[in-house]
Amino acid sequence: MTEARVVAQTFDKLGEGPLWAAAEGRLYWFDIKGARLNWLRPDTAECGAWPLPARASCAAPRAAGGLLAATERGLAFIDTATGGFDLRQPMDLGQGFRSNDGKIAPDGRFWWSAMDDNGGERPGRIYVTDADGFTEPVLDGIHIANAISVTDDGRTLYLADSKLGTIFAYDTADLGTRRVFARSEGEGAPDGAALDAEGFLWNAEWGAWRVVRYAPDGSIDRIVELPVQQPSCCAFGGADLATLYVTSAWEGLTDAQRAAQPLAGCLFAFEPGVRGQPLPAFAA
Repeated sequence: MTEARVVAQTFDKLGEGPLWAAAEGRLYWFDIKGARLNWLRPDTAECGAWPLPARASCAAPRAAGGLLAATERGLAFIDTATGGFDLRQPMDLGQGFRSNDGKIAPDGRFWWSAMDDNGGERPGRIYVTDADGFTEPVLDGIHIANAISVTDDGRTLYLADSKLGTIFAYDTADLGTRRVFARSEGEGAPDGAALDAEGFLWNAEWGAWRVVRYAPDGSIDRIVELPVQQPSCCAFGGADLATLYVTSAWEGLTDAQRAAQPLAGCLFAFEPGVRGQPLPAFAA
């Protein structure tokens, strides 16, 4: 039975967007509501954080160093040596909207989402930023976009609408074509996800105390229980991509709930027995 362990006690209000920066040997993740970028060196267990001038939620490592990050104010470069923040592409996401989930695809494009910060009351939007830095909206009508992951062959985009409790599989050649991939059971909702080298999708299930591994046909292959109710996103990391890291959150929990799960908001990890899908650095 796989057991998750705590690897960073950051107690994020809304931990999100973990990503592995291979060139630095670091895992990065955000506390969206705390406007903070956290980092961990797994080989030394050293960790730290940088405060940010805007709320950021997801990022990709840059080939030139640092990160390309999606923020509530647009796309920014973050200098991971100094915490420097350079708003490179200011954008108006809409009053009350912020960035949410995102990930670089195997072809080098950065997919990311914007959502209504009021629980996704109004539908949000999906953007794609290409290797030259050009950004365009590609999908509308997703209320709380999560689980953004593109398969190795580039043909399928996995994208959840957490408000609907559903993960969809889109044809990347025609984003108007989609099918239901999986639906969450009970009170849980699909949140951030990561693909492994076998093409299975690992999904952090918000509200359900668990991470679920879905087979390519959408069936549940494995469930890994966590000691926190709100796991929020996952990413493979480590030099061999053999560790799955999982962020979590305490936002929305009552005092009693927080007392019952004192590790809410921490970063967890476990070795699932399969390696992650290698992802490139962002070129621009």
